Amino acid sequence: MEEVTRPVSGAELEDSVPHAPTMEDQHPEQEDPEVEVETLPRGAEMAVGPRPCGSAKEPGADTEQTKTSIKDRIQALRLRQTLELLDEMQEEKDFSIQRTREELSACRQRMSLLSKQQKNMAAQTALERENNNMAAVGRLQAASRRLHTELENEEALQSRVTATLKENQNAMWHIELKKGQFEDARKCVQEEAEAKGRRLQAHTAQQLHKEKEALGKAERNRLLRTRKSMHLQRELGLKHQKLLEDAQRNHKVAVKFLKASLGRIREQEQKEETESREHMKRRMDAVLALKNNITANRETLRKFQAWGQARAELAEQKAQAEKELILAQGGDAFRHLIHQHRLQELEAQKRTFEEEQKLRRLEIVSKILKEEAKEENRKKKQHRPAKTTECRTLRDKTWNYISDICEGRVEPVTSHYPDEDEPPKHLWLSKTLSTECLQVDLEALNIQEEVLAEPEIPGLWSEDYKPYQVPKEEVDQKPVGGTKMDRDILARTMEQLRSGIIHKQVVSGREFKGRPFNSKPEVIHFKDFDVGKVYKKKITLINATYTINYCKLVGVEETLRDFIYIDFDPPGPMSAGMSCEVLVTFKPMINKDLEGNVSFLAQTGSFSIPLKCSTKKCSLSLDRELIDFGSYTVGETTTQTITLTNTGGLGTKFKFLVASENYGTEDYEAILKMSSLFTFEDKSIYEKIVTSFSETPFEGFESVADLSSRWDPEKQDEAEVTPVANGAGPNEEQMEITLGELTEGEIGPFSSIRVPIIFAPAIPGEVEARFKVAFKNPQSPTLYFRAVGLAVDVPVWLPRPSVDLKICMFDRLYQDSILVHTRSKAALRLKFEVCKELRGHMELLPETGYIQAMSTYSVQLKFLPRLSLPEDAGKYFDKDSRVLEAPMTIRVADQIKPVEFTVQAVVTTSDLELNPSEVDFGYCTVYEAIRTEINLSNHSLLPQMFGFVGLPKFVDIQPNDGFGTIMPLETLQFDVIFQPAKAREYNFELVCKSEINRCFKVSCRAVGVLPPLELSHYQIKFPATPLYDTSVATLYVINSHLSMNKLTHSLPRIGSEEATPVGPTSFEFLPPPNSPITISPLVGTVLPGKRCLVQVSFRPVLSHEVIVEETMQIMTKEMESKVFRKDTFALKKDLWKQTMSAVRIHTKDRPTRMSISHVAALQKQGPVNSSIQYEVAKANLTRNFQGKFDKFVVPCVVASGDIKDWKASEPLNFSPHNTLYLELWCPTVAPPIIVTSSRGQTVFDFGDIAVGHRGIMKVSLQNIYPEDLYVEYSVLNPSGPFVLLNPSSKLRSGETQVLELSFSPHESIMAQETLNIITKRGTLTLTIMGTGVASMITCSIEDNVLNMGYVIARESVSSSFKLQNDSSLPIKFWVQLESLSSTRAEARQKLPQFLTSVAQRTEIVGTQNHNGQSVFSVTPVEGLMLPGKAQDFTVTFSPDHESLYYSDRLQVVLFEKRVSHRILLQGAAREHMMFVEGGDALDVPVESLTVMATSDPDHREESDELKPILVTLDYVQLDMDTPAPPATRELHVGCIRTTQPSAKKTGEFSLDSLTWLQHKGFTIEPSRGSVERGQTKTISISWVPPADFDPDHPLLAWALLQLRGDVKETYKVIFVASVVTGP
Repeated sequence: MEEVTRPVSGAELEDSVPHAPTMEDQHPEQEDPEVEVETLPRGAEMAVGPRPCGSAKEPGADTEQTKTSIKDRIQALRLRQTLELLDEMQEEKDFSIQRTREELSACRQRMSLLSKQQKNMAAQTALERENNNMAAVGRLQAASRRLHTELENEEALQSRVTATLKENQNAMWHIELKKGQFEDARKCVQEEAEAKGRRLQAHTAQQLHKEKEALGKAERNRLLRTRKSMHLQRELGLKHQKLLEDAQRNHKVAVKFLKASLGRIREQEQKEETESREHMKRRMDAVLALKNNITANRETLRKFQAWGQARAELAEQKAQAEKELILAQGGDAFRHLIHQHRLQELEAQKRTFEEEQKLRRLEIVSKILKEEAKEENRKKKQHRPAKTTECRTLRDKTWNYISDICEGRVEPVTSHYPDEDEPPKHLWLSKTLSTECLQVDLEALNIQEEVLAEPEIPGLWSEDYKPYQVPKEEVDQKPVGGTKMDRDILARTMEQLRSGIIHKQVVSGREFKGRPFNSKPEVIHFKDFDVGKVYKKKITLINATYTINYCKLVGVEETLRDFIYIDFDPPGPMSAGMSCEVLVTFKPMINKDLEGNVSFLAQTGSFSIPLKCSTKKCSLSLDRELIDFGSYTVGETTTQTITLTNTGGLGTKFKFLVASENYGTEDYEAILKMSSLFTFEDKSIYEKIVTSFSETPFEGFESVADLSSRWDPEKQDEAEVTPVANGAGPNEEQMEITLGELTEGEIGPFSSIRVPIIFAPAIPGEVEARFKVAFKNPQSPTLYFRAVGLAVDVPVWLPRPSVDLKICMFDRLYQDSILVHTRSKAALRLKFEVCKELRGHMELLPETGYIQAMSTYSVQLKFLPRLSLPEDAGKYFDKDSRVLEAPMTIRVADQIKPVEFTVQAVVTTSDLELNPSEVDFGYCTVYEAIRTEINLSNHSLLPQMFGFVGLPKFVDIQPNDGFGTIMPLETLQFDVIFQPAKAREYNFELVCKSEINRCFKVSCRAVGVLPPLELSHYQIKFPATPLYDTSVATLYVINSHLSMNKLTHSLPRIGSEEATPVGPTSFEFLPPPNSPITISPLVGTVLPGKRCLVQVSFRPVLSHEVIVEETMQIMTKEMESKVFRKDTFALKKDLWKQTMSAVRIHTKDRPTRMSISHVAALQKQGPVNSSIQYEVAKANLTRNFQGKFDKFVVPCVVASGDIKDWKASEPLNFSPHNTLYLELWCPTVAPPIIVTSSRGQTVFDFGDIAVGHRGIMKVSLQNIYPEDLYVEYSVLNPSGPFVLLNPSSKLRSGETQVLELSFSPHESIMAQETLNIITKRGTLTLTIMGTGVASMITCSIEDNVLNMGYVIARESVSSSFKLQNDSSLPIKFWVQLESLSSTRAEARQKLPQFLTSVAQRTEIVGTQNHNGQSVFSVTPVEGLMLPGKAQDFTVTFSPDHESLYYSDRLQVVLFEKRVSHRILLQGAAREHMMFVEGGDALDVPVESLTVMATSDPDHREESDELKPILVTLDYVQLDMDTPAPPATRELHVGCIRTTQPSAKKTGEFSLDSLTWLQHKGFTIEPSRGSVERGQTKTISISWVPPADFDPDHPLLAWALLQLRGDVKETYKVIFVASVVTGP
């Protein structure tokens, strides 16, 4: 409190205001002027003095006061700071005083409160003292003392606060005194601030004025730009119109040529169809002839069979007669028949032998003749050079044939069919090489042409040729294979080669790495070679290694062996830095670039030298691409040259052309582009074609356009007309910059040619020309360059020689500014003249003027066309096009030739026309509006703004309320909507005004009608309704006619006729027939003051006729495909021998037709609503439905009277003028969601599903709506079997989602439900049904454990079990092994099971094979169990190593989902046939990761290793007095049945140390024995503690158990016995 209310002393106040003088200091400061200047500011001095503010401006200090110095400004600033500081101190002191006063008031209140409490304490103390309550008296006295102390504190606080308040008041008074001293200075500061504010306000007003001027200027600029844009739009409109006219004209020409082309195509198609029909007719005739021949042959065969049968019967009768005759004569008939039969056989064999001899003689003669012919051919061809016969492909022969055709060596081949005409000869090489001409008849290629081999050496096959014979003296000079020394050398050399050809070279500890030999030159390059010549080059190989090296030639690449010959004599060992020479000979046979390598082999590695062979080529270039002639006056001529240089070794022809012209070799270049289509094998043929084309002369270098114009004269005429239509000739600029005399020629290799370019300016301005240099060599690209120049005109000139005023209207003023330039260095006098015909319409102001040197002069052009302009202008005005071209003249003093320019304008009218001029709306009710159309035509060439003004309230004009802009020569259509407000007759006018205030009128009349009934809605807009969905709307029919008092409401009447009487009024809706609209009720009566509810439904569907038509198309396509297949199978075998391309083209071009009988059959059959085709057609139409909008107007006729009184003989009097109209907007859209599966059906049947199982059916839904849809689903029965598995809340546009419906029956039932898929655009209803069937399966394995027992390693054993299907449903099953499951790999990543405790081990899959194959296998893996049938399964156990912990789990999965049975598979494997089991476990059931070495099964030996077996026996003794039963354990010894051959059929075992064990209390039975294969014997072990047994220490004993099977094995059985007192 003290800190906050601390007073400010006078000294502190003086320090805070250092520059403010006090009253006491004024006198000494006035006595000492210097001190006054140094200490007092200028403002303070002025404020202290008794003079006012204006006294500062005295005459004695006029110079210093007028110029405000920096010091004065600083003093003024300090004065303002002093005043601000005083104000702040005053506010602070005022706040402090106020707060001190509040504190003082609060202190006084507390003191009064304490005084009252003290008085109360005194009273209570007296009262308690009277009551002799000393304890309370003591407490009250203590409280009284506390109150007294607080009261004293408050009094002290009050005194301090009072003193503080006085000090603050004193300080406040001191501040007031100070402020009084500075009052005059404050006023001066305020006046200066007000003056500054006024100056700022004036400056602001000035700035605002400038901004307004700038805004006005910007607005004027905007208007100017708007006008310019309007002019530009008009110009663009004219240009667009001109382009449209040109396009229409070109379209007509194109249509003409298209019709001609289509006519030719139709004729060709008709011709092909006629030929196809004739061909088919011939085929049918051939088939019929074949059928007749087959029938005739069958008849002939039948006749021969009958004839043979008759002859056989006759021969049998004859034989029977002979037999009877011989028997009658007493002979042996049987012997006679046998003899006769043998004679017949001999005759038949004789005839057969003679025929065979004839055939053999004929074959021998034919072979002799063929050999003689071959020998003659061989003799004829022996004089020809050797040729290597190669197997040429069909493609090679085809392209050879095409090249022969192009070169003219082969005559055109006749067509395959004899009736076809010869194909036309080729006109262009590009057509010849097109893909259409590649369909060459394969028979014309002579594929089977006989090609005879020719000898490689001439004369080799001649008759007088004798082979070389070795002289006798050279024979046997050396033994076969060489001498013994040669064979030894050869063997050593071959051994060295086999040991390694390449050796590392290490010298002084450094190994050489890199290229062993360097070649000079590094690349062997044969440049610019000629075919047939021989080129040689020497290269030097330098040894670059560290020491001696060898070099051997390997050879060249395969592609270069026919052209490159290497002459290299190996020099033997070469020291480092030594060199040798290699001679390379190149003999080119083909004109083609070659690349490859020459390979060598050194001792340190192989290396190669690149080899290149390049043909002669053209390398053409220009010395510059831009020729700048500079500035020349019109009429002068100058010349510059450009140099064409060829740095290649091949010359070519060239020609300088303008860039727009074409070179005559463009066909050639087009053919070169086809080279990319040829393969490497086709290059030779392609080169022949190009060569033949290049040899054809092309004089004059005609372009392709010229060549095509020769073949098409109509196109040539168009080409001649087109440049004229564009308004400029093609050589307008070329006349100024042209080529010299040398424009074409031939440039040789390594030469250059200079071509002149001439510039002769004729028109002032910049001139630019583009040229190109074309070459005959197709590999040389076209070179381009350009030439520029500037032509300078006479001194006075106009930048716009033609002033275009665009389009102008009559009686409107148009102005433009013409700018005149001069190059003269002296002033010139100008006179402007207008032709006398147009002086009444156009003028130039001023008429005379002076233009200064090197400056410009502006002339104003005014144009006001009158209506008499067409007659006054005369020849300058074209009445048809309404174009005005007026010549203007500028005459320059002392210059004979005047400067002329032209003013152009198109003058048009401003008339608008309304059609029709009169409109009759007829009868119209007040609840509806009648619309009629009027046309507004603009006869002007300029767009005009218009508007219908002064319209009555009951008339509306649309669009844009009758306002807008009409384009030139345009006709706009407007809708005039008339809606009467009451029943009366109407007559009115429509006024249309243009932008120049011209009026055009249309007169109208109508009759208003007020019906006795009204509708609550006259227009219903249904939402977009999908197919097969329903939208419903409601409305009311209201009868509001209650009385005939016309003052209360308007009476229903027709125009000015009598009013309708009050009473019940009937209505009837007349919906259009076959419409998707349903109105209920259609007929009704409405009493006065009542209303009737009417419901309108809209349900769009596909019409039956549309679906039937689509179904007929589908069935027609199916029938056509069947007919086409039948026709295809009926083709002859020779058609199948054609190429696939020809067959496809023939099949594609041949029109497919159906016979009349098939169509009649389809029409007779007819689509059925429940057929598959009908459903498919309905789904296709629904999916491809594009949407439809229908607008129905339903009339509602009205009649007075009740519908109940309606009689058939006397119908109600319905007035056509009182008819109400209900307008219905019915948009139909495709359903947003469709079913794409099951042919679009919405009924899904799950069929029979086993109880407890689940069947899933997938329904594909597609969103064909263009937007994303949020989907909702109806709730299925929660207790029912149907479940929607994957409901999605959103279906994106075009997305297809698959809904999965699940059917899980819990009992044998038939279930059916509906699922509604609801979107904001419609609802799709799905019907789902299914049948639940109970199913049961039993297994033949008890406890679900199948133990395979012991098996010899690498052998197998099998076991089987059965599954029985006890249900009435076929069940599909799958058998799976746990070791082959997908989760097996994840389980193996966990902590090994042998590291966990036994209680925590949950492993199912035990030891597995090392070879990666499964230990257990099951067959079958999958299948189908029929109802009531059983399925056998076979489990095979095949271990590959010894282990006791083979295990796996077999799962039987039904319906791919539910696991029916889990069967544990166990087994053990041993390397030997004997095994022991029992005892305590000494190892873990998981094998080590270390692969243990296994014994070889083919070399088994006795093992000396002792295998431990731990047997623990716990003797349980509960009572010391009663003997307990002995502790017993068992060991099982078995012998495995094996397929391996073994000398022993049984196994034996024996246990030693029995006496010692018996002494320890052990009893073992039996101690030895034998075990048959496949059997197991039990060894019983019992133990009773001996008398000297110490219960505190377990008994430890051991014995050796020996097993003798295929090998001898020894086990160390360790017995640990102890006595326990509890189980």
